[in-house]
Amino acid sequence: MKNYALDEFIADCRRISAHCAEPADCVLAILPLMERLLLGDRSFIRPEHLVSNSDHYSRNAIYISPDGNLSLFVLVWLPGQWTPVHDHGSWGVVGVLQGMLEERSFMAVDGAILADDGIRLRRGGVFVLPEKSLSSFVPNPDHIHMTGVPDTRPRAVTLHLYGRNMDSFHVYDVERGTRCLMDVPHHVA
Repeated sequence: MKNYALDEFIADCRRISAHCAEPADCVLAILPLMERLLLGDRSFIRPEHLVSNSDHYSRNAIYISPDGNLSLFVLVWLPGQWTPVHDHGSWGVVGVLQGMLEERSFMAVDGAILADDGIRLRRGGVFVLPEKSLSSFVPNPDHIHMTGVPDTRPRAVTLHLYGRNMDSFHVYDVERGTRCLMDVPHHVA
């Protein structure tokens, strides 16, 4: 089988996402493409995409669409590094390149979240994603979770495709019942 090149993957994802009215249709169509990319030659991942930071997980940009409708990142997770509880405001597809990623879900107790305070969240399920596994999400309406690597596990490296330029997301304070929109920095290779 011919190697699936990064530029082919990006072009296919742009074409698919431009024609999908429903986020669930996007992830269903893109999951096999992410699997093909994940299982193929990974030479598109350069050393600068594997930059890590001892203080927090690292987001290393591979591709950000000029129109803001698609972005692809390599995330590097050192032991004990976690995202805050957050949502995406978009659909997404994730592939685990190395190690094991853990996702802890949260659900809104009172239905749709319409304000930045008075939010009641309860914990949901936990997903453990080993190397070569795939995951996806759609806004439902928010898909709230935290992801990371427990300090008892080795480094993980994951590939994240989002249906927008993922430069911000809502971060939730579960105890206080609030959320705020935060800019999310990334390293540009």
